[in-house]
Amino acid sequence: MENNTQDRARRGHRRWTLLAVSAAQLLVVLDGTIVNIALPSAQGALGMSDAGRHWVITAYLLAFGGLLLIGGRVSGALGHRRAFTVGLAGFAVASALGGAAVNPGMLFGARALQGVFAALLAPAGLSLLTITFTDPRERGRAFGVFAAVGAAGSAVGLIAGGLLTEYASWRWCLYVNVPLALAAVLGATLVPGDRPVRGGGRLDVPGALLSAAGFAVVVYAFSEAEPRGWGSPAVLGLLAAGGLLLAAFVTAEVRASHPLLPMRVLLDRMRAGAFVAITLMFVAMFGFYLFMSYYTQTVLGYSPVEAGLTLIINALAAVAGSLFLAGRLLGRVPPVALVVPGLLAAAAGVFVVTRLTPGDTDVLVSRLTPALLLTGLGLGCVMAATAGLATAGTRGHDIGTASAAYNASMQLGAALGTALFNSVAASSAASWSASRAAAASPWAASVHGYTTALTVAFAVLLAAACAAALLTATRDRGRAPEPEKEPVPLR
Repeated sequence: MENNTQDRARRGHRRWTLLAVSAAQLLVVLDGTIVNIALPSAQGALGMSDAGRHWVITAYLLAFGGLLLIGGRVSGALGHRRAFTVGLAGFAVASALGGAAVNPGMLFGARALQGVFAALLAPAGLSLLTITFTDPRERGRAFGVFAAVGAAGSAVGLIAGGLLTEYASWRWCLYVNVPLALAAVLGATLVPGDRPVRGGGRLDVPGALLSAAGFAVVVYAFSEAEPRGWGSPAVLGLLAAGGLLLAAFVTAEVRASHPLLPMRVLLDRMRAGAFVAITLMFVAMFGFYLFMSYYTQTVLGYSPVEAGLTLIINALAAVAGSLFLAGRLLGRVPPVALVVPGLLAAAAGVFVVTRLTPGDTDVLVSRLTPALLLTGLGLGCVMAATAGLATAGTRGHDIGTASAAYNASMQLGAALGTALFNSVAASSAASWSASRAAAASPWAASVHGYTTALTVAFAVLLAAACAAALLTATRDRGRAPEPEKEPVPLR
């Protein structure tokens, strides 16, 4: 009888952990896209300049990406549940400040503050899942749900941003985070407490500074590549500086007695495969999402809401791939059996839209819907499998570190994908126009630019599939990664 009661209590704890972490994951992913559609309205309301408006996006990305490794370490030192709760509360406060912004500086600061707390929240949430779900099949289903929320979140953010901006106010794209975060905080009170990780030594201050600076400079270089071009001296200088800072970070970590990012986390072959796969997946997918936004609005004439609603197909396919494919198969098949087919499915979806021509008719049915279905299914499978691989077999501070590195990989991929797509599409369209005296269609140059950039995304996905096949394959195909022990609840 007592054992049955304990089993029910454990199941309840696991259920609340999954709900709270999924809500937090939705917050973090939503804020990567929900503000994009609201940006023109916010710019007009606050009087932002064209040159400065990108800081609404960039401030969040720089703070989030630059502080992730530090957030992962702090999460272990505080205890993952405590760090998770602090991150949620801080994110809610920062969102409220952003929604109430009266000038551009206040909005930029609030977005940076959101990024700071997201950098604590994201690794803490993934770490909680890792230590809570120990059975391979239960862990597979949990990571399936987690991945479904993450994979669908970007599309949902575009949809929600369009609806809130059109029917309420751009401010609600930030205010909407407050009730979601508070609900997740309430859920977190029912999550079993975990003990802070001891014995990690002092914080690796040189590593913390070099990682934050290096990541921030590289992401900023990607953001500047769109307006300036990849050959700009400023962009090349930033990329060189970022590369040197990251190289110095690696050198410092090899020599540090208590490194912020132990090299054993990166040198594990399966985990490295997960990082490579998710980074390149996000490079391609964020380019694909930009294409969907631009093409549906500029060529097909959709409103922002209609353009966002088109992505429901992708969101539903991502949920199906995460829950009904990956969620059921994780723990039963080797990870490579999900990662590689997922990448190839996404590549097939991107390939469909590389065949677009300006004269295509009924393009939603013939091109866009198959592309949205295939990319969604692929993204769902890849995220579920790689999230589990990224943290499998980790201990102590390494759980938070691996979780942070996984989130950093996604942020780096998203930033590079956005910059790469914009610059390739723009330069290709300009070259096409310059080579022709008169275009057959007013949108011919734009469509050519889009399809050229999508061809690059297709090649990136094929390269990712090849790399993942080599790195995530294992000789012992029946063995699941060693699970973590179930945490002891703290009273």
